[in-house]
Amino acid sequence: MKYLSVITIVIALIGSSFVWAPTNSDEEGINFETLSFEEAIQKAKKENKLIFLDAYAVWCGPCKMMDRTTFKSKKVGDVFNENFINIKIDMEKGEGPAIARRYQVRAYPTMMLINGEGKVEKRILGAVRDTQLLQEVNDFVK
Repeated sequence: MKYLSVITIVIALIGSSFVWAPTNSDEEGINFETLSFEEAIQKAKKENKLIFLDAYAVWCGPCKMMDRTTFKSKKVGDVFNENFINIKIDMEKGEGPAIARRYQVRAYPTMMLINGEGKVEKRILGAVRDTQLLQEVNDFVK
């Protein structure tokens, strides 16, 4: 009987962890859209916004650090989700190498604000904290 009670408690705890597990909709920070670069350009034109492109590589430590910190900041998410079309592209896969050549990406992370015509309005090199990133884009925020 004692083992049955322990098993019941363990099952209840495991089950409740699924109920309380966070979902993507509850996450704070930048909402990166799953768009091709061309789709992002078209959306930027249509919505009259700039694209925020995070040009990264999977092996890049500072890129991973920004994913865990800067890009998860509520302050950053509030500003970026309202003002920009946010996309992340691995510069070593898919369309990434062509974009890296087009925009001369030579270091990671490289972040860019790009207009609907494909012109770079702002380039940010290297890892930055949330307050630094917000300062960098301040002139482009409505």
